[in-house]
Amino acid sequence: MSFNTIEPKEVERLLESDNTLNIIDVRENDEVAQGIIPTATHIPLGEIRKRMNELELNKEYVVVCRSGKRSEKACTILASNQFKVINMTGGMLSWKGKIKI
Repeated sequence: MSFNTIEPKEVERLLESDNTLNIIDVRENDEVAQGIIPTATHIPLGEIRKRMNELELNKEYVVVCRSGKRSEKACTILASNQFKVINMTGGMLSWKGKIKI
């Protein structure tokens, strides 16, 4: 159960050219309150197992957290349940793109 990684600058480039990128932010509520990628869906890591039913198996998801560790855990959980996922390395600490507060 492996998954790929993607650099934040590549996610930003893809969003600028094609707004259909599916992003899941697995940070906690207080972290997301400080800013989230505008098109991202917020599902805290602790809720990922019980909220998988909100996701579609035929879509690919970029998973984001603060630094890349929790999103890696989320990717492991989702990939083991047949979801197609990509971990954004460096997380929001490395994000230079737009955010919404």
